[in-house]
Amino acid sequence: MSTTMMALGQFMFGLDTLAFEQLQRATDYRHPTNSRVGAMPARQFAGLGDDKITLTGLQVPEFKGDRKALDTLRKMAADGAAYALVAGAGTDNVLGAWVIESVQQTGSIFIAEGVPRRVEFSLQLDRVEDKRAEPDGGASAGGNPAFDDDFTDYDGGDGMWEWWL
Repeated sequence: MSTTMMALGQFMFGLDTLAFEQLQRATDYRHPTNSRVGAMPARQFAGLGDDKITLTGLQVPEFKGDRKALDTLRKMAADGAAYALVAGAGTDNVLGAWVIESVQQTGSIFIAEGVPRRVEFSLQLDRVEDKRAEPDGGASAGGNPAFDDDFTDYDGGDGMWEWWL
């Protein structure tokens, strides 16, 4: 049984795919100023500014997780689409439409075949207007076992450990 930490479109963050350890959110609010002679600048609230979420974590594919999860997120980012972001397991936590601004990863502790046993990652999401959200939730990005029933490892096998052995 898998628990979903968060969903970006149809990509489910969790132990079976990609679990994040830290979520950082920064929201800007716009208050432009007009200079005035002999007085403090006048300010006016002009609405919401940038809203960004950074997810960071550590993936150790030989224990848990999908080695191809970051590739799936890169494909979603390359599509340029916006995806609905839902925290936890319910519609009560819909955070709006978000685009993937960047995906960073650092691999270490490599095995002889050049496959990292430890992958640190950082994912930058930026909020956009909700009407830009992808209607299919990103299902067309493919490569995610959460919505791709015929998922197989890179070498054609269906076992989680085959890439490692």
